[in-house]
Amino acid sequence: MKKILVIAILGVITSQAIYSQKKQLTIEDAVTGQWQKLYPEHIQGVQPYSENDFTYVVNYKEIRIINKNGKDTKVFIDLKTINSALKDAGHKESRYFPYWDYKWTDKEHLAFKSGGNYYVYNIKTQKIETDVLLPEDAENISVCRKNNYVAYTIKNNLFFADNKSKTVQITFDENEEIVNGSDYVHRQEFGINKGIFWSPEGNAIAFYRKDETMVADYPLVDITTRIATVKNTKYPMIGEKSEEVTLGIYNLKTGKTVFCDVTDFTKEHYLTSITWRPDGKYIFIGVLNREQNHLKMNMYNAATGAFVKTLFEEKNSRYVEPEHPLYFLPKSNDKFLYYSERDGFDHLYLYNTEGKLLKQVTKGNWAVLDIKGFDPEGKNVFIISTEKSPVEKHLYKVNIKTGKRVQLTSENGVHSVVLSNSKKYFFDSYSNTKTANNSIICDTKGNIVQKILNAKDPLDGYDLGKMTIGTIKAADGKTDLYYRLITPPHFDPNKKYPVVVYVYGGPHAQLITNSRLSGARLWQFYMAQKGYVMFTLDSRGSANRGFEFESVIHRQCGQVEMKDQMKGIEFLESLPYVDKNRIGVHGWSYGGFMATSLITNYPETFKVAVAGGPVIDWKYYEVMYGERYMDTPKENPEGFEKTSLLNKAKDLKGRLLMIHGYVDPVVVPQNSLDFIRSCIKSGTDIDYFLYPESEHNMRGKTRVHLMKKVTRYFDDYL
Repeated sequence: MKKILVIAILGVITSQAIYSQKKQLTIEDAVTGQWQKLYPEHIQGVQPYSENDFTYVVNYKEIRIINKNGKDTKVFIDLKTINSALKDAGHKESRYFPYWDYKWTDKEHLAFKSGGNYYVYNIKTQKIETDVLLPEDAENISVCRKNNYVAYTIKNNLFFADNKSKTVQITFDENEEIVNGSDYVHRQEFGINKGIFWSPEGNAIAFYRKDETMVADYPLVDITTRIATVKNTKYPMIGEKSEEVTLGIYNLKTGKTVFCDVTDFTKEHYLTSITWRPDGKYIFIGVLNREQNHLKMNMYNAATGAFVKTLFEEKNSRYVEPEHPLYFLPKSNDKFLYYSERDGFDHLYLYNTEGKLLKQVTKGNWAVLDIKGFDPEGKNVFIISTEKSPVEKHLYKVNIKTGKRVQLTSENGVHSVVLSNSKKYFFDSYSNTKTANNSIICDTKGNIVQKILNAKDPLDGYDLGKMTIGTIKAADGKTDLYYRLITPPHFDPNKKYPVVVYVYGGPHAQLITNSRLSGARLWQFYMAQKGYVMFTLDSRGSANRGFEFESVIHRQCGQVEMKDQMKGIEFLESLPYVDKNRIGVHGWSYGGFMATSLITNYPETFKVAVAGGPVIDWKYYEVMYGERYMDTPKENPEGFEKTSLLNKAKDLKGRLLMIHGYVDPVVVPQNSLDFIRSCIKSGTDIDYFLYPESEHNMRGKTRVHLMKKVTRYFDDYL
């Protein structure tokens, strides 16, 4: 008997020794390490160079060439040489080369930014040929590659500097509530990521002018001053006055500005899809009404701002969401491709500038996600789409005339590609759940030409749980939903494990993909390491599954998503190792709204929730996003009443930790503070934590602190 006991003990010791050989994630690894030491080796700053070659940046200090025959081992340009040229030109040397912000204007000229300035370096003469010096407070910097002029903003006004650093002020608004050239127009909805649009020849600048004098001030409190001070931000809440936006066009030769005559709807419209015609004579604006259900694609005279014609209109009883510019075919002033979800999925339509629909170029129950370019003749367009799978992204070549498609990326997973200038080759970096990061060069016939990188996963040797991707049926009984399940290391099927559901659920987000870690954050594996089953489900309402899938939430945010999440719970409870009495939920932003919704609507299911930056009542959210999905309280009183979590505070039974950034300008703190008020009124208990200096997202040490707090809460109560 003693002998058997000794053997058993030795067996335990041996298994523990094997266990200890595996590395354990720390909370720091799980939060910041994912993007630093635990991120796979990758090739940074890939740009097309010459006809068929590419360049990339090594360690912020060297530019090397990759060609179709593989990687050139020689250093093409190094930081030392560039710094020597900067010094000779009387400029400050650069500490690093910006891999994220450089372009080749031709084979000999390298354009880059350093220290807030813009330079063009001649690799043949090894001299700085152009240096545009900008003020330290310049923002929204936009470079015209045609002439190396630079437009930028200082506070609320717009300026430009020519390639000899001569500066011209374009707008002169003294009222800082009138903002020119900013990318923060319409709160960056509709794919807006810039507010300055150079004409093709660089002789004119189109720019957004945002008048928010009529928008209410929202007070955010700065507690770092001796006596706390109020810093107001303009926050147009649902149903309240919104900003008024116009589009100006400044002529560099005459020094005059005209404004486009946009009078289609009320002044509280949206101006989207800003596109110059390639000859620079006309500009196109997608004008969307405030209700976001009626779009007019308009053409304007760029010299006068006069309305020319409406090319076409789109209407939808729910919403129309233009998120892309027009894509003119090469060497054409007449034909362009236009994105639309009119048939249920984002597809491409060929129009001419008379407004005639020539044909639908792509079609099917999948979405076009991006246009990567055209071949030189304009016969084919290269797209990224979900045709192969909703959880994968692949490159296709599409013949514009016939619609015939050729899949160019072959390996399963999510692909990121850069086309060569000739469009005969492309650089492809991809990952999947079994591949950390591979980089290859292919030709645009679909053949792999050269393997460049097969990165080792830095997580090899760490004690991670098992990850599974699968599907279940949505609450409608027919739609497939993708889930991700992570079980603890050294999983014992005879044990009962607590579960944490990580949720988002809202539009424009997809949490589960066939990529490294399947799109999960390392924190989820850290929690599995601590003994939790981690579960995530992309419910209806999330991205890349078509218009009906996403817009089903219209006027009832959270309702369909909750039903789908509960189907996920049914699946979890069917697993013999899940402890149905220990189920928790965590989410941020829309996910915070969902976490709070789930624990208050299903108190018998969820024992613990952590909700970060949550929308609590949609009447507290902003116009652009909020009215698209909920309409206004006046138009949809039943929907606002049903989705308000203020009404659900009385139903809270489990432990809820609510977290908010005190100066959050996206989901304002009034949301969570009013929920506390409702809890007090109804006699329910809530735990609450504020980050005094944080906005909507936490980064760096603050994020590490945040995730420690989230983890501790589940440890304490789940």
